[in-house]
Amino acid sequence: MTSTIIDQASEAGELTIETDVLIIGGGVTGAGIMRDLALRGLHTLLIDKRDLCAGASGGNHGLLHSGGRYVSNDLHSAIECRVENELLKRLAPQCVEETGGLFVAVEGDDPEFAAKFPGCCTAAGINCEEIPPDEARRMEPLLSEKLFKAYVVPDATIDPFRLALENVAHARMLNDSIYRPHTEIIDFEIAGGQIRAAVCRDNRTQATVRIQAKQYVNAGGAWAMDIARKAGCTDVNLLYSKGTLLVSHDRMTGHVINRLRPPADGDILVPGGTVSVLGTTSVHTDNLETVRPTVEEIDRNVIEGTAMVPTLATARYIRAFSRVRPLLQSSDSEDARDATRGFALLDHSSQELTNFCTITGGKLTTFRLMAEKTSDLVAQRLGNTEGCKTNTIPLPDGDACRWTEPGAAPRYWYKANNPDDMILCECEMVPQSAIDEIVKCAPGAEEDMTLEAIALRSRAGKGPCQGSFCGIRIASYLYDRGYYRDKTGLVHMRDFFNERFKGMRTVIWGQQAAQMELAEALHCGLLGLDNLDNLDNDQEHSK
Repeated sequence: MTSTIIDQASEAGELTIETDVLIIGGGVTGAGIMRDLALRGLHTLLIDKRDLCAGASGGNHGLLHSGGRYVSNDLHSAIECRVENELLKRLAPQCVEETGGLFVAVEGDDPEFAAKFPGCCTAAGINCEEIPPDEARRMEPLLSEKLFKAYVVPDATIDPFRLALENVAHARMLNDSIYRPHTEIIDFEIAGGQIRAAVCRDNRTQATVRIQAKQYVNAGGAWAMDIARKAGCTDVNLLYSKGTLLVSHDRMTGHVINRLRPPADGDILVPGGTVSVLGTTSVHTDNLETVRPTVEEIDRNVIEGTAMVPTLATARYIRAFSRVRPLLQSSDSEDARDATRGFALLDHSSQELTNFCTITGGKLTTFRLMAEKTSDLVAQRLGNTEGCKTNTIPLPDGDACRWTEPGAAPRYWYKANNPDDMILCECEMVPQSAIDEIVKCAPGAEEDMTLEAIALRSRAGKGPCQGSFCGIRIASYLYDRGYYRDKTGLVHMRDFFNERFKGMRTVIWGQQAAQMELAEALHCGLLGLDNLDNLDNDQEHSK
């Protein structure tokens, strides 16, 4: 079936939509389920209360795990990562950079643990080659002189934003499946052991949206337990772990660098495009909505990372960010490091619901497998006999999704050789044409696109100035093109800069402090964005 609007003008002013499957949660798992089901011929509606990758999917290293990180304490997860790593490299190469990875032990690390590592990798089927420390330093000159053990593994990096966008774009192309951002689950209407409708709120307009589906999938990530409770299900129990990471000004290594020890803070440095990402901490939390990096977490990551790569102590950091991981407890321990990185699919049969399921836990690397298992259950419930195709059919390379790739903008810009296609983001070389394409046809594009939504779908604002200049240029361009009118663009600009500042506030020292002073002068002194509310009041009084 196709999605149908069956009542747009009810007495309550609510909108009612019908579809085969409602998927709740716009992370990579929800996007993967959307594509998997579309390949089986099922129409889906994917919703998120914010936007794609707003949770842990958009706040991680971007590491495509070889499985090496988990071989010592979670063999099952290590094997899953290894298999999915190989599949994604083959089926979604446009989202992957095959950097390779190094596991390195430095002075003070446990020699016995380092010696056991290759045997653990063999047990998981992971290719692992020991190399002399001198060779490791030739490969990566910034590695510590105190290195005493090094192994090469098939780690890689992956772009989670492009991955989600490409999955959604393919589902839309296959059967007009729909992605609807800013749509939050408020309640479920339940009768006779089935969900009859999901009652949602459009967070832009505050209007009520009722979604009627045959099956409902909870892929809400860290919010999965809360969503399940709204359906009356008490069988989803998660441990929440806050992770904080830093983004460096430069790309410091070519390979992923892993500390050769049991997982701990500040023990992975991941190159991504023009930068590197250092992390991560793991702190128990019960707060899902307002997680932010702390100075203590920043210091801990830098101190621990410096043991592997000493120049991290003096590197320039342009941003820090935190997200919450949903973890499944595998023991009585409250330490998030002891929780499995595996995933769980709950059919909620014990809760007497026959058309609701929850997928939770897991890793970015295993999203496709999580989507496959979930889609198998949903298809079986609907009597659909089509098998999974995401393990054999390559992910199409969509034009509107390419702008998250570092270097994509200048490559297409120079090829087009159009002198009128002005560069709007100089740090990442994002031209006007990229903004036009995103606003017109990127997954989740809306008539009134915010700067934050555009930045999620491109490299705009990702560079050293963190949007200080391009935020102004892009908003001005959207005004010129008539996308923004009245004060709308100014509000979007202010919100965009506020979001950027959240990531900069804990790394404002050295050169980044000077960058912040310049941004404040531009945004507050020149544009007066800190005074928009007073501007409203002044205009009201003048009427």
